Order: sequence, then structure tokens, then C-alpha cells
Amino acid sequence: MAAATTSLPERADRGRDYDYRFAWIRDQCIVGQAAATAGDDGLTRSAVAFVGARLREDGDRLVPAYTVDGDPIARQRRLDLPGYPGAPRVLSGNRVRSQFQLDAFGEALLLFAAADRRDLLDADGWRAAEQAVAAITARHREPGAGIWEVEPRRWAHSRLICAAGLRAVADRRETRADEWRRLADHLVTETERECGHPDGRWQRSPDDRNVDAALLLPGLRGAVPVDHPAYVATWRAIDEALSEDGYVYRFRQQPGPLHEAEGAFLLCGFLMAQATHQQGHPLAAARWFERSRAAVGPPGLFTEEFDVERRQLRGNLPQAFVHAALLETAHALTD
Repeated sequence: MAAATTSLPERADRGRDYDYRFAWIRDQCIVGQAAATAGDDGLTRSAVAFVGARLREDGDRLVPAYTVDGDPIARQRRLDLPGYPGAPRVLSGNRVRSQFQLDAFGEALLLFAAADRRDLLDADGWRAAEQAVAAITARHREPGAGIWEVEPRRWAHSRLICAAGLRAVADRRETRADEWRRLADHLVTETERECGHPDGRWQRSPDDRNVDAALLLPGLRGAVPVDHPAYVATWRAIDEALSEDGYVYRFRQQPGPLHEAEGAFLLCGFLMAQATHQQGHPLAAARWFERSRAAVGPPGLFTEEFDVERRQLRGNLPQAFVHAALLETAHALTD
């Protein structure tokens, strides 16, 4: 499923709007993993089929998003139509079609491993997994746009989530396990060398020393052990530096209050709940979970962001990975 929205402003008169009516590879992978956790084999199969087909066709040239039919997205262009109030432009298409996002290959491997644990991965699925491994092998040194689709850098999250994906499929395929685990070890070692912060946590990239809530994901997915010092330090740093009133932001974009730059990211709030539960604090995890869950809109749908000051929904509606994170976190917290 793709989002229904296009050209809705995150804030009035900011001149920022996007066409989101497409199927993102990363979102499909996160949804499929959540569905596998919840035991929904139909939705897991659907995600595997979509992502697998794109990998078998495009290989290491996989793009971050496609139409719901799997076709390429049109190039971004402006339409001569009146926009939503506060959106000075109406756009069709999305510039993401020209981006490289290394983390998508790691998420794909995590999806395939989750499907295989439920005996849902066939020979075509394993061929797609081999393509993802080959892409990581060939391109892990390249800068990419990363999970937040910003300027190309060697993002710590991108490499660590690939390590998590490699470990996950290695556990499911004995014949290639040693090779894939060695590559995962290399990615972790390389990232810690380049993105190890003096405080002991992971920083966003070699040239960006800030903390990033996306760095919760590799620890949750098994890139490193649960008690790995850098992961634990990163979890604590996110709590201290990126939380406000029980909500979690992606990263600091400017000095001053976090809410002045953008809304809290609901995906990050659910990831924080899972990480806190994983670290042995179930009551605190429940508080994080309930805070983000309560940000749902009247029809029971989540947006991408939540305006903490105004208590308003903000951004893309509906946002697939937020709903998936709600489902997976609910199951994780009942463990």
C-alpha cells in the first residue's frame, strides 16, 4: 500500500511538500517484519514478493521506492494546480528515484530472514537475498542518502543495519553463514572505527558527531549484542538528547528546542519503547509505547510526525512504518 497524500505541507508557509503516493522498499520490509512477528503470513508473503521481485530485477541498482505495481517513479515535476493551504506548490513524482540507500538492502535481508523463520521463503526469495548480499558487498563503501533521505554520507545506521541483515540470513543458511558473518563483522568494525563518538556511543556519520534515533534499529535487529557498550550508550544518549515530553525526535537539526525544527518522529518513539524493553525496563518501555500510541488521529491512523507543542498530526498520512512499528512494539512488549 502507498500513502494517499501529496503536496501537504509539514508546516504552513514553509514551502516544503512531497508526493508520497508510492511504495517504499524500506517500509515494505518493516511492515513485513512486523507482520511476521504478529503471525500474519499473508502480509509477510506480500512484502517478500514485492521486495524480492524488485531485487531480482534491479540488483544493486535497487531504488528506494516504486509505484505500487513495481514500476519506476516519474521524475519530480510541478503541476499547475492550486495546492493545499500553506503548500505553495503541487508536486508529482519524487526525487527519491535517483537516490542510493544502502540500508534498504539490510532491511530486505531482515525481511527475508523473518519470512524464512515462518517457512515462507522460497527459492526466488533466496535468490533475492543473494542479490541483496551482493549489493552490500559491492556498495557498502559508497555514501548514500540513508534512512532519512538526506545528503549522501557514510551513515552509521546504513552499515549497521546491513550487518544486522547479514547476521539474520546467516542464521538461516548454513552454507554461506561464515562468509556473511565475516562481512557483518567487517561492517561493524568499520563503523565503530569511523563513527565511534568519544562518549562511547555511535555518531551519525564520520563527519557528523550528533546522535540519531535510527541507531536504535541495528541493536534491536541483532547487529551487535544487546549489552554492546556503544549500543547501550547510544540508547541512553537518545533518551537524553532527542526526547521531549515522552516523544522522540530523529536527530537535532538546529540549536534550540527540538520541536522548532520538526515534529517528533513516531517511528522513533516506538523504537525507543522496544529498546527500553530490551534493556530490561518494562515499565519505562510501556510509557514510551503509550506516549506514541496516543498520537493516533481520529480515524485511527498515524502520520509520520507529531507536533508536541500543538498536539497536532504532521506530515505524511498514513505512514506505513509507524503502523508497523506500533504492531511490532505491542507484540514485543507482551514478551
